[in-house]
Amino acid sequence: MICNQRGSVINVALLILMLLTLLGISFANLSSTDIKIAGNDRTQNLAFYSAEAARGYVAATPSLYGSTNVTTTEPLSFPDLTDTTLVANIATALGTKQSFSGTVTYQGRGNPPRESGYASPPFMAHRYQMLCNGTGPSNANSELEAGFYRIGF
Repeated sequence: MICNQRGSVINVALLILMLLTLLGISFANLSSTDIKIAGNDRTQNLAFYSAEAARGYVAATPSLYGSTNVTTTEPLSFPDLTDTTLVANIATALGTKQSFSGTVTYQGRGNPPRESGYASPPFMAHRYQMLCNGTGPSNANSELEAGFYRIGF
C-alpha cells in the first residue's frame, strides 16, 4: 500500500503552494487598489480645501460684496490675477499645485432675516451667491456654492 502513495505529498504541497500564491497575488492587488483610492481621496480633499480657501478669500475681500457690487447682471470674478502680490500670496498659502477661482453674484435685496437683529426698515439684506472652484493636484476639481447676505441701507 505504501508503494502506491508515491508523489502524493508533492502534489498536495504544490496545490497548497499554488493556492497561497494566488491569495498573495490577490492581496497585493487589493492593497494596490486601496493605495490608489487613498491617493485619489487626498487629491480630491486638496481641491475641496482650495474651494474652501476661495470662500475665505471672498469673506476677506469686501469689494466683492460691498456697495460696489449691487448689479444683478454682472457677477464679479476673483481672484484678480493681475495682482502679482496676491497671486504670490495664494501660491504660498495653497502650494503650487492648488488654486482657486470663482464668482460673486448679487441676487437682490429684501427684508433682513428674522432674528438677525436688524429691522426693516431702515435696514435691508443684500443677498449674494458665490461659486468657488478649487483645483488640486492631478487637475482634481471641486466646486462650492454658497449664499450669504450683508446688511445695508
